[in-house]
Amino acid sequence: MIYSKEVELMCPVHQGVHHGAAPVPEQAKWVQVKEVKDISGLTHGIGWCAPQQGTCKLTINVKDGIIQEALVETIGCSGMTHSAAMASEILPGLTVMEALNTDLVCDAINTAMRELFLQIVYGRSQSAFSEEGLPVGAGLEDLGKGLRSQVGTMYGTLAKGPRYLEMTEGYVTDIALDEDNEIIGYKYINFGKMMDFIKNGDDAQTALDKARGQYGRVEDAVRLVDPRKE
Repeated sequence: MIYSKEVELMCPVHQGVHHGAAPVPEQAKWVQVKEVKDISGLTHGIGWCAPQQGTCKLTINVKDGIIQEALVETIGCSGMTHSAAMASEILPGLTVMEALNTDLVCDAINTAMRELFLQIVYGRSQSAFSEEGLPVGAGLEDLGKGLRSQVGTMYGTLAKGPRYLEMTEGYVTDIALDEDNEIIGYKYINFGKMMDFIKNGDDAQTALDKARGQYGRVEDAVRLVDPRKE
């Protein structure tokens, strides 16, 4: 250790009482985080790239400092999907410190890891008050039964108004309008369910029909509009 001359000439003064790090909530316990292995929990982080044309939601489940599972969801940039594929291979098995200092291929994923790290080291995890935390596999449950990201895609112009393109329920096929041309509902296809029906033996048309649904006052609609054509 090298000290400057000014510090060498200083007289020693005792630092007094030091109680250590403030405890943070982790898996229904209060933990003083002093080392990486002290960190546990399931939490999320949101990241974006420099041009802000794409974003990432990253979920990791950490046990004793080691990432046991990672869910990488991206939107807005075609290249990000390939980066996410690599990140899903890189992250499990790393400590949260290693993950913070590892190139996760895409700036948005790297930024998500940074934000997630801040959440978890301060005890702001989804499992902060859950005994034993959440089991490995809980991250995948975020996607629901269809194992698809929760995506909403809407488009609107001043000249022609809004268009609903995709909801959490699925791909929007029609928007229902009333006599004032205001949206009162929509019809959709749940692609996750459709693929499950096909995998279980249904032909494509049958699976498509079984996966259809609607929301709102579709029966009261004056007309239905294809949001991608009309």
